[in-house]
Amino acid sequence: MTTTDHRSTNTTPATCDDGWTPTHVTRSLLGWGIVAGPFYVVVSLAQALTRDGFDLTRHQWSLLENGDLGWVQVANFVLTGLMVVAYAVGLGRALAGGPGGRWAPVLTAAFGGCLVAAAVLRADPALGFPVGTPDGPGQVSTHGILHFAAAGVGFVAIAASCFVLARRFSGEGSRRLARFSRLTGVVFLGGFLCVASGAGSVAANLVFTGAVVLVFAWLAVVAVHVYGSLAD
Repeated sequence: MTTTDHRSTNTTPATCDDGWTPTHVTRSLLGWGIVAGPFYVVVSLAQALTRDGFDLTRHQWSLLENGDLGWVQVANFVLTGLMVVAYAVGLGRALAGGPGGRWAPVLTAAFGGCLVAAAVLRADPALGFPVGTPDGPGQVSTHGILHFAAAGVGFVAIAASCFVLARRFSGEGSRRLARFSRLTGVVFLGGFLCVASGAGSVAANLVFTGAVVLVFAWLAVVAVHVYGSLAD
């Protein structure tokens, strides 16, 4: 007599208790890369346009950490940094095993962590902001130096991530995205060098502000690309 094995092979993806698959979790994490930039830019611009004495052509957004309402920008840095770290985790899950699958997420997470550090280590008042601050570079404190150091590490890290992912996208045949990634890395590093060497310069500050907006736009574009590439 022969027996029939009625056990069936389960070919459906593993799911969490709430019905989410690992792909759902990864996509959810990647989504923070789309949200982080608009959140940071909108909150910063809302303050820049409404806080007394702030001049978009002269003042970096980090100066908004000072004054009675400085806590708003501190919270903005912290929340944006945490969003970027969450996105980096999703990026690591999505790119695991492929080119750049280790370093791109690590470098991106470093950028997010440095945003949080830049919130804890506030920038020094300078260039007449907040109102009552002498015009000019102002006094440099220990936390001001550490703020600049954290920003520098984070900016270099995200620029490096641009180049790492550019290489991956080029290998995948996504040449436009590869070029956009390289351009973003170069512009962002250039913008940081401009503002670091020409504090108070209108041209340097506007270039840097544009570079910040560009790098967050790049994060969102990459997040959408990687999100769409995941199989259901």
